[in-house]
Amino acid sequence: MLVGIVPAVNCVHSAAVHTAKLGVAFVKSECKKFACTDFIPVRPAEGTEVINRIFALFGFQKFFFEFCVAFGVTEKSVKFFPYHKITTKNKAVSEILDEVFSGTGITYVMEGKNIVLTKESNIAREEVKQQNTITVKGAITDMQGEAIIGANIIQQGTTNGTITDIDGNFTLEVPADAQLVISYIGYKKVIIPVNGKTNFTIKMEDDALKLETVVVTAMGIKKKEASLTYSTQQLNGDELNKVKDANMINSLAGKSAGVQITKSSSGLGGSAKVSIRGARSAFASGNNQPLYVIDGVPMLNITTESTATVMGGENDGVNHDSGDGISNLNPDDIESMSILKGASAAALYGSQAANGVILITTKSGKAGMSRITFSSNLTVDHAISLPQFQNNYGQTADGTSSWGDKGNLTDYDNVGNWFGNGITAINSLTFQTGNDKMQTYFSYANTRGTGIVDSNKLQKHNITFRETASFFNDRLKLDGNASLMTQTIRNTPAGGGYYLNPLVGLYSFPRGADLAPYAENFEVFDTDRNMNLQNWYTKNEDGSFSEWDQNPYWIKNRVTNKSKRYRALASISANIKATDWLSIQARGNVDYVSDKFDNKMYASTAANIAGKNDETGLPNGRYVWSDEQNFQVYGDFMAMFNKTFGDFSINAALGTSINVSKANSLMIDSKTASLYRPNVFTVSNIIFSSKGFINQTIDAKRTIQSLFGTAQVGWKDALYLDVTARNDWSSTLANTESMKNGFFYPSVGLTWIMSNSIKLPEWINFSKFRGSFAQVGNDLPIGITNLADIIQCGGSIQTNDIEQRGDLKPEISTSIEFGTEWKFFNNRFGIDFTWYRTDTKNQLLKVANPAGSLYAFRYINAGKIRNTGIELTIEGTPLMNENFRWKTAVNMSMNRNKVVSLHKDYKSFRYGSEGFSMAYDMWVKEGGKLGDIYGNGFERDENGKIKLNETGNPIKVTGNNTLLGNANPDALLGWSNTFTYKGFTLYFLIDARIGGDVMSLTQAHLDAMGVSKESGESRDRGYVEYEGIQFKDVPNFYGTVGGRNGISEYYMYDATNVRLRELTLGYSFPETLLAKTKFIKGLDLTLVARNLFFLYKDAPFDPDATLSVGNTLQGVDVFGMPTTRNIGFNVKFTF
Repeated sequence: MLVGIVPAVNCVHSAAVHTAKLGVAFVKSECKKFACTDFIPVRPAEGTEVINRIFALFGFQKFFFEFCVAFGVTEKSVKFFPYHKITTKNKAVSEILDEVFSGTGITYVMEGKNIVLTKESNIAREEVKQQNTITVKGAITDMQGEAIIGANIIQQGTTNGTITDIDGNFTLEVPADAQLVISYIGYKKVIIPVNGKTNFTIKMEDDALKLETVVVTAMGIKKKEASLTYSTQQLNGDELNKVKDANMINSLAGKSAGVQITKSSSGLGGSAKVSIRGARSAFASGNNQPLYVIDGVPMLNITTESTATVMGGENDGVNHDSGDGISNLNPDDIESMSILKGASAAALYGSQAANGVILITTKSGKAGMSRITFSSNLTVDHAISLPQFQNNYGQTADGTSSWGDKGNLTDYDNVGNWFGNGITAINSLTFQTGNDKMQTYFSYANTRGTGIVDSNKLQKHNITFRETASFFNDRLKLDGNASLMTQTIRNTPAGGGYYLNPLVGLYSFPRGADLAPYAENFEVFDTDRNMNLQNWYTKNEDGSFSEWDQNPYWIKNRVTNKSKRYRALASISANIKATDWLSIQARGNVDYVSDKFDNKMYASTAANIAGKNDETGLPNGRYVWSDEQNFQVYGDFMAMFNKTFGDFSINAALGTSINVSKANSLMIDSKTASLYRPNVFTVSNIIFSSKGFINQTIDAKRTIQSLFGTAQVGWKDALYLDVTARNDWSSTLANTESMKNGFFYPSVGLTWIMSNSIKLPEWINFSKFRGSFAQVGNDLPIGITNLADIIQCGGSIQTNDIEQRGDLKPEISTSIEFGTEWKFFNNRFGIDFTWYRTDTKNQLLKVANPAGSLYAFRYINAGKIRNTGIELTIEGTPLMNENFRWKTAVNMSMNRNKVVSLHKDYKSFRYGSEGFSMAYDMWVKEGGKLGDIYGNGFERDENGKIKLNETGNPIKVTGNNTLLGNANPDALLGWSNTFTYKGFTLYFLIDARIGGDVMSLTQAHLDAMGVSKESGESRDRGYVEYEGIQFKDVPNFYGTVGGRNGISEYYMYDATNVRLRELTLGYSFPETLLAKTKFIKGLDLTLVARNLFFLYKDAPFDPDATLSVGNTLQGVDVFGMPTTRNIGFNVKFTF
């Protein structure tokens, strides 16, 4: 039988009322009159047991509860036993309810904010008079129109009742003259006479006694959400899974203020760049990715992406991205996600928290229920934001470009034939069950995908098992979790660049020419070599193929790769409740990742990339093989204190942790040394000369040992002081002056809940002001303080040329933030505003030593980078009635980055190596910003007007020394809307990136080749107009500004774009219909779409796609894979 417990009325300070209502004689209390007491008797009588435990939970000093008569509690059943106290301050609702119902035979299920109670023993229902009975139906919602799941509807004076389903609906047979009692925890009871009516719509009003929300913060410590002194964002798993993605973190885009998600352009399963409150670290080979924490334990977030230069790929051609660590998770395992944006929120993670923290809470079993859920998601992916081509001008006499004469050309749609429709299918099965002692969770997910280039395939399997258990009257709680993942990605496309990128040859192919013959016959048999070789319309003078232009179908079929990843995570935690106010917790975790990769380049692939056999002079192909293993062991131990002293409350923790990570890797690459035998792809066939490449890492280890503590002191639930401290000792500080003392990371914050201190107008439900200060760090890279000579392939020695002076330190971010939160009109509208400033000093820079020094370079700590910004979130329910509800939310953020200082002797440095003939570079200069884009500009006079040469063409300023723009946006916006009508739900998310700049070297190349639509229109017009100047020699103009090393200033675009990011239309089938099936409890069918269209875009490509998830290669497109539009459906069964 399902029953419920709800608040009744305020304490009227009368002992008689207590006796009459609860059958409990008055006992001594803290109330100056006759107020309720925290101390209650523990009785064997089942009903009275529950009454008094609930009384202890919610009574405190102002309220008491009326227990549902279904338990049959009477005054005569009351007996007295010794008193028992239940502590409720700063505890999660689940912890309190575990204690409340211990040993009572009552179990509970938490459905979001709803609590459903189940009585295990059978209680006989009183007979309901059959005469004049009618069937009543209805829907129960809160004042905002949200369905209330598990609300109790009981015929007054009987035990005849029911509860609402997942949509808030109920059906009950009652006499026509009955009265319905509707109750639900945290809401005021409603009594409605039936009077023969058969349909009801009932809204329940929040009670002043509503439970406070408790959230998980750093290190898994639970605190009241209202008490937090910093900004966080809470998202539940359903919000992340509205439109699924193979990399679940991409689903976060546009949903949180201050968080920017940039998707890698490397196809299925690729990595993502996540930036929280801007970039803080300028280290060239580093990144600004946040720390990910799963159930309180940090996880490895390694990435293998390697678009190392604008030329493309590592070692001149190896493109490899098998995804980042966060992409390995099954999105259906996620219960909720908390984003700790500022240093104060993340301070307990010390040297790992400089870039923010994302806390992920996974699902577990549920007591008192068994549930099986199956969901299937299928999307069809289609390429969008493709280049535009002209169809009026054909190829030249030599056939290498499209600057030929005008004519009626056939559009063979070579690009459209190359890109197909990709398909991604994600199937997931979950099982949850449990009782009040043990709970079990199991899930399996399978992801299969085929990319828009059909050779790109993804297959991923996830298995998760979690068991939680309580012993010794809930004094001991154990939680064990294990998950396995295997993933295989075949033929990851080039993420960008020229080398081994099929899009170069595809897009550049002469207009009016048919690519089909080269698709069907991408290779031809060579009788001299007795093998198939590449077939393409253009070659070098020596008969080899250019690294800049190869047959795209050859690259697709004969430059293949495979990535295979295995991942295993296992964790266990034990929590011992020593007293009502003290608990001890220990946690351990093991995280293992294995990445295997091979890349095969067949004979006749461009010799400048795949090399030639020095003995034969023949291109025999290239083979790359790598095996990388990362292993992390983590453990922590905490003592947690939680107690109330009159008007004061203390929530504190003291602990220690150790985090050991170790990496081993071996990469073997024949590079331009080529192979002994053509097309034999084994390690033993690689020619190990100095032209080859071997890189091996053996036990690269990082150990971080830490002591930390936190304390939150509250006063009258209105004022909270938060203090944390952490000291880290990292092995990366070996051989430095800081090795012994480590680094100390403090934080302090203050929150004033004004609505709990001052009487405000009734339309203001909540108001809060907060401020905080904190310092966090960014640890040094492994091995940077212990450099050594390297033995290279072929036995040559690469002498270490970097000096180690023992003075290196971690980067330190010092942050302050102030914010305020408000809720209005019965919580229908809310505002959250934050201002912050973060200064990051001790930037790790590689600089040149003075001439004549023993070492050519050295690493230094210098400079300061500042990020200042605001975040604003507005939520509301503008419209709401019996059947319709509209919920909307807007988030906005603005961040301003500045390189305040670098070093007195080094005022600037460049990302990457010099010497590339590409009109793009990234410089970090004092007074500039991270993300500044440099390139070749127009030479201008003193008035800023473009200078022309004697032929009338613009003059180029070479050297990539002209500041052209900045890749970072001025503002980010997200606007989500949910419309609900009965069982239908329409949801859409529009997000916008405002400002910032991007460069398209793709467009520059296509213009130079004469294939672009713009070059065709200019020829039709007879000139190119730019900044008021008409350039009439169109081919020479594009020959000057276009190409990979032209005037890239011409190819800068506003990065502003507005898109329909997500769209879903779903229907939840009514429970009354599903009940006829006898086994289906829920059925949801949803149509889904992502990136449906752009409302505004200036750039010729998607500005939110990136060549790299690191610090380099930002704001530039060099033949990156196009963005996809995804349309499909999702079906979800609950059994």
